[in-house]
Amino acid sequence: MSAPGRSIEGLVAFITGAASGMGRATAEVFAAEGAHVALSDIAGEAVREVADDLVHRGMSAEAWMLDVSDSAAVKTVVAAAAARFGGLDMVVNNAGISAFSPIDSDDYEHVWTRALGVLLTAQQRIVRAALPHLRRSASPRIVNIASTEALGATSRDSPYAAAKAGVTGLTRALAVELGPEGITVNCICPGPILTGMTEAIPAGDKETFARRRTALRRYGRPEEVAQMTLSLCLPAASYITGATIPVDGGLMARNA
Repeated sequence: MSAPGRSIEGLVAFITGAASGMGRATAEVFAAEGAHVALSDIAGEAVREVADDLVHRGMSAEAWMLDVSDSAAVKTVVAAAAARFGGLDMVVNNAGISAFSPIDSDDYEHVWTRALGVLLTAQQRIVRAALPHLRRSASPRIVNIASTEALGATSRDSPYAAAKAGVTGLTRALAVELGPEGITVNCICPGPILTGMTEAIPAGDKETFARRRTALRRYGRPEEVAQMTLSLCLPAASYITGATIPVDGGLMARNA
């Protein structure tokens, strides 16, 4: 019996939110493993710099500016990426925003709409645009990035928590729907990670939170999330689907 491979060399990954943080780390990890990486981000210049850096280091990458809340742009960019690399094998829905607002604030409806548009609706649009290409892949993988806020909320973050919980539900539903075609769909829930979204938190507050709340007593690094994403995208991960996996240093495991 031949075992599925543990290499993504030569496969094509479409990664959103790839200009910084976990998205950039995912791009670097996948490219270093020999994948062709199609990168997108609303920060067009920044994501092109990421791709240029990877190419300068001998890897295969190209970047597109993309606002994932723009449905027409999603279709255009996904099609362009597939044309550039001859198909798509993996989709990593990583693009995100911060979306905190008290329920009684004047701008709550705006924050809510923006959160669902970028964090949830955009993910199904990316999948829908990529699906014809994934169906032609021998090893099709979808990884949706949610958050531990989908599993346990923080005060004043209901737009963000609701959107991220929606991602876990979307993941399960798509895993069931696409499973007969061999397309796996999984979800990662990062906990406290050192990214641009947490950069404004004072270092002392980070240290206190991590010591009190995580089993590993520290914030995670973007590349630690990227390594789990890689694991779920391996050809060998062919029987893992519909899973929601915290990458949180033991945050959800601790009672006190």
